[in-house]
Amino acid sequence: SQCNTGPVQCCQSVQSSGDPGVTSLLGLLGIVLDGANVPIGLTCSPINVLGLGQGASCDANPVCCEDNSSEYSLVSVGCVPVNL
Repeated sequence: SQCNTGPVQCCQSVQSSGDPGVTSLLGLLGIVLDGANVPIGLTCSPINVLGLGQGASCDANPVCCEDNSSEYSLVSVGCVPVNL
């Protein structure tokens, strides 16, 4: 439940950057990655972990992502699953 790289997020899906659909989306958004198999979180929103165990929930994929700096909430880069 700990995330040292950014806020814990809830993503509707997590896919590889090598997936053709994800590759197309990243290209449209102008996001360039240095790896072919970087996990990408799609349609993510932050989870308030201050109350972890007291209402922090995610019905999809709770993840911690290295780069949430995209101006689009649609994509987060370098996501790994976390347990809530």
